[in-house]
Amino acid sequence: MADDSVRSEAPDQQEKDDEGNVNESNQKLLSSNGETTTRNQTLSKRQRKKLLKQQKWEEERGLRKQRRKERKQQRRLERQSLKEEDGGYTQSARKRLCKEVTPSSLRVIVDCSFDNLMLIKDVCKLHKQIQRCYAENRRALHPVQFYLTSLGGQLKQIMDGKDKGWVNWKDITIKMEHYSEVVPKEDLVYLTSDSPNVLQELDETKAYVIGGLVDHNHQKGITFERAKELGISHAQLPLSSFVKMNSRKVLAVNHGEDWYQNST
Repeated sequence: MADDSVRSEAPDQQEKDDEGNVNESNQKLLSSNGETTTRNQTLSKRQRKKLLKQQKWEEERGLRKQRRKERKQQRRLERQSLKEEDGGYTQSARKRLCKEVTPSSLRVIVDCSFDNLMLIKDVCKLHKQIQRCYAENRRALHPVQFYLTSLGGQLKQIMDGKDKGWVNWKDITIKMEHYSEVVPKEDLVYLTSDSPNVLQELDETKAYVIGGLVDHNHQKGITFERAKELGISHAQLPLSSFVKMNSRKVLAVNHGEDWYQNST
């Protein structure tokens, strides 16, 4: 009898355990839902606004796609209309511009041999000025023959790091050698504000050298001295005839390039 009593009590105990486990699971689930609800309630105003904005973005996905399709169709119709007006032939403004370009025989050289005389921040400025020269010359109707010489040191490191595409630049001659090894000396004219010779007109047979130096006037007269040492011609731009300057007549590299473009 004792054994039968134990057997009968065992299933009852198991049912209680199961019920306890179920209740415990329900309590955990309720606790989890409560935490989720609390979390939703604790969202900041900015977070709720961001969530609503994201939901709106997703809801309008189809509408945006339709608008893109309509704009594409509109552009296609406009191109077709242009083509009919031009007698069945049309081309972009860029291509038309390329046909009008007449390259100049003038040579402009940026002398980059002053690398060791500049702080890194000034070399960075020189890099930007060279980029500007290159871009302006590429867009010009009469582009000059553009050279970079003595490229190396800090300048090359900056160009490799910040402007890796420079190796694919077009319509430019880039040399590691000194300009005197690239162009015959008798063709060279070094532009320096310290020269007593004032340039009155451009000689298309000459190559005009611009000093690639950003030094805030710390190296006064250095380009003039370099020109005399090499025994090459030198001259200064006729700035006083066109511009009133209160300080020394020293221009940035890209200003010299701009002057050429306006003179040709």
